[in-house]
Amino acid sequence: MFAVMKTGGKQYKVAEGDIVTIEKLEVEAGASVEFTEVLMLGGETVTLGAPLVAGAVVKGEVLAQTRGVKTISYVKRRRKASSQRKRGHRQHLTVVRVTEILADGAKPAKKAAAKKAAPAPAAEAAAE
Repeated sequence: MFAVMKTGGKQYKVAEGDIVTIEKLEVEAGASVEFTEVLMLGGETVTLGAPLVAGAVVKGEVLAQTRGVKTISYVKRRRKASSQRKRGHRQHLTVVRVTEILADGAKPAKKAAAKKAAPAPAAEAAAE
């Protein structure tokens, strides 16, 4: 099964287990993320969204926060001795591994389900 998802103004075709480099997300490495803007689901049957597929979610795990390759922008106007400009840029990126693609009404797998944290003993004592 594959999905076409939208994030950071771009569209990505992903399948379970794929590693995708996307625009920077404000999350820590190791955290899980959900992409709810799913444009298409594919596999045995194809589901197209209008514009989004209702209830479809792509879940992933953030592997790293990184930066792209350096691009250099150089501008020189001919016959203008003092008109030169050179700038470098490195885009901030997030590397994500796709763990699950959930269609409409599907339940997440047990291993990907969020665990409820037990309240700390200090928090219980403070509540009393």
